[in-house]
Amino acid sequence: MEQITPRKLADRLQDAGQPAPLLLDVREPWELEVCRISGSEAMPMGSVPARWMELDRDRETVVICHHGGRSWQVAMFLERQGFSRVANLSGGVAGWANEVDLNMPQY
Repeated sequence: MEQITPRKLADRLQDAGQPAPLLLDVREPWELEVCRISGSEAMPMGSVPARWMELDRDRETVVICHHGGRSWQVAMFLERQGFSRVANLSGGVAGWANEVDLNMPQY
């Protein structure tokens, strides 16, 4: 399972020479109301088993949650479904707020 740090993801998102990865946020709707990484798509963790086939197995995908635990579980699930380019955002949006976007609200 690949892990990507918030700083490496921020650098990756700034690289115009590569297609942007799918930022799959698996937090609950109320969490997304507090904060989210721009451009992320919401798919709450509980809905992933019924909805994973909506995603492109070959697209680079970074799974995001609050601290990295739920996203790690979802990323592992996606790997078992044949996703070849999936990573977990280590530290989640909390890490993003502490390392990349210091103005992001936290909870």
